Amino acid sequence: MASAESITAVALKPLAGGRVYPDVAPASPTKPYIVYQSVGGVDETTFDGPDTLQNSRMQVAVWATTRAEAATIIKQVRSGLTAAPVLGTPIGAPVSVYEDDTKLYGSRQDFSIWYQE
Repeated sequence: MASAESITAVALKPLAGGRVYPDVAPASPTKPYIVYQSVGGVDETTFDGPDTLQNSRMQVAVWATTRAEAATIIKQVRSGLTAAPVLGTPIGAPVSVYEDDTKLYGSRQDFSIWYQE
């Protein structure tokens, strides 16, 4: 059965050296890496019951040692999630972040992904 998580994982696997993790990265991961998680979506339940066409809002965060590397990878994420077969739609533009504790630069963007359940 397809899910937004499985679709996202397959689309992002070629990026960041394959270091793509659901929800949270392992302790002390090699950089750069990508983390993704479902943060909502559009509910398609009607009076007739749930539809097999489902939606998920996937948030993708890239973490790298430089701002330039994070920006480059989030562009690759966008290409991977908006191309066939995913055909996701970006929700807003990437947001740049800096994590003082880890000294990592990040870039985060949300995507609307429709899939057949």
